[in-house]
Amino acid sequence: MNFSPSPCRLSIMTRMNTPGPVEASAGPVDARAAPILDGLGGRSIVFVGMMGSGKSAIGHRLAARLGLPFVDADAEIVAAAAGLTIPEIFARYGESYFRDGERRVIMRLLNGAQTVLATGGGAFMDPRTRARIAEQGVSIWLDADFKTLMKRVRRKNDRPLLHTADPEATLRQLLDVRTPVYRLADIRVESHDTPQDVMVDETMDALVRGLADLDQTRRVAREQEFAKVMSHLHPHRGAMETDAGHREIVHVALSGRAYDIVIGANLVTEAGARIKAIAPGAACAIVTDENVARLHLPALQESLSAAGIRHSTIVVTPGEASKSLLVFGRVCDEVLAAKIERRDVVVAFGGGVVGDLAGYVASSVRRGTRFIQIPTTLLSQVDSSVGGKTGINSAYGKNLIGAFYQPALVLADVDVLKTLSPREFRAGYAEVVKYGLIGHKRFFEWLEADAEAVFNSRAEQICAVSVSCESKAAIVSRDETEQGDRALLNLGHTFGHAFELLARYDGARLVHGEGVAIGMVCAARFSARLGLCSTEDAERVESHLARVGLPTKISDIPDWRDDAQAILNAMYQDKTVEGGALTFVLMRGIGEAFVAKGVDAQDVRAFLDDELTRK
Repeated sequence: MNFSPSPCRLSIMTRMNTPGPVEASAGPVDARAAPILDGLGGRSIVFVGMMGSGKSAIGHRLAARLGLPFVDADAEIVAAAAGLTIPEIFARYGESYFRDGERRVIMRLLNGAQTVLATGGGAFMDPRTRARIAEQGVSIWLDADFKTLMKRVRRKNDRPLLHTADPEATLRQLLDVRTPVYRLADIRVESHDTPQDVMVDETMDALVRGLADLDQTRRVAREQEFAKVMSHLHPHRGAMETDAGHREIVHVALSGRAYDIVIGANLVTEAGARIKAIAPGAACAIVTDENVARLHLPALQESLSAAGIRHSTIVVTPGEASKSLLVFGRVCDEVLAAKIERRDVVVAFGGGVVGDLAGYVASSVRRGTRFIQIPTTLLSQVDSSVGGKTGINSAYGKNLIGAFYQPALVLADVDVLKTLSPREFRAGYAEVVKYGLIGHKRFFEWLEADAEAVFNSRAEQICAVSVSCESKAAIVSRDETEQGDRALLNLGHTFGHAFELLARYDGARLVHGEGVAIGMVCAARFSARLGLCSTEDAERVESHLARVGLPTKISDIPDWRDDAQAILNAMYQDKTVEGGALTFVLMRGIGEAFVAKGVDAQDVRAFLDDELTRK
């Protein structure tokens, strides 16, 4: 993946090989290594401090003494940026952009195996990074005085923050600002001009003393700070915003039916101009629900009017009940009454229910009318608005009546996500996790390390939606009508759809994303039970989903009374059943999903019997 002006590029290296940790070369046996490793208890060592303090040089040598891998966060960032140097990243995209990527890379590294990690001089300033270090590492502040630092940084011209008219004054100012924060580190080691091996000896001595005397109250307080940060998992905070004008564009490459997914902020206000550009002279029928109409419809109508587009609005009741033959027929009639012609546009403005319904209407009215998706939930932005699956429900199951019908354009405006309830946002997040589990292990690791940012930050939301859409677009381009690996997108859905059917599509009990979350845990646990993946991987899936507040067990569904046979019967109504045989998406590991056909029903029933007793 080439580096481009995107918040995603420094955060998730899902499509490129990166250097990763440098394995420590064998060094001399040091009697202090064993007690240090024992005292660390599996935690990483994280060097913090000013530029020029020696974090990389000392960290690399210390890792060799301890037999641990060494990782330089700056080197990881450069690798993620396709070889651009840090000064080039600063010059091209600015410090704020660099810091966002730096934080996410460090989160990912800390979430991996035990290492010795050298961080950039500004990394420790971010409170979320400090909190994660407190949870998973021991921080060492290499404290060098101004004269020592200035002497060292003069040797290189790779310090973008010192590219000023007065580098000395700039360094003094940085030192004044950062020193109080560096003092929060667990251990302080004075960095001075002595041979590096001597500095390593002094660092090891400090570790032996520090790990024995580390103030436990101070560490607990830091871990509580981390827990507090992670407890605010809701979409309303907007803590780390990106430029409101930034856009990600994902192209869905289908012969004769290709289209773009545009992801960013303020896209509802741009909808009129964008629709006019691809459908000049067209009129629009907006299909929406009562909730979205109340919150966002005026902005869309104003945008269409400003672009000179004639438009009408059709409002349906929120919820799965609107995906019915009765409502489908009413909406078709209203679209025709609005005099919408084949070259006009039906606009789906809402979540997955509205998108599925309006898409099926567009595929049917006049045997096919152009169709545009403006999804307003996280779930619909990353899943149902992309790929052309449209349809309604039957008494026999979910989405059993419908058509493959591709949109002409998808506008995913992350700003509308601010009005979602925490429950609805979490439900959409389950579908984001799905993309990590089916084929992008590093994406899942990023989510594990920094879910809080996806819930709170526009930048990370754009990134998460973009990577999810890229993943789905790649699969849809290969397999538009689900004859092959598009079935991977059903991970968790065979279980989840059965739970939804038995819950009578009652959104008070279970919404789609919650059913998918429980279904993915079931798929992972069933895979482990069959010996396909490790128990540890299944536990990671469940732990991550539970951590963000999603249900993970059948018993989490309110008022659940159905037995294993009822669930199995519901599964046989799923659209993935072939020749009367069940089809599941199972896992060989995180990011290694596969389609399993003809799964033995008795194995499934025995598994469900056990799952129903799990509390």
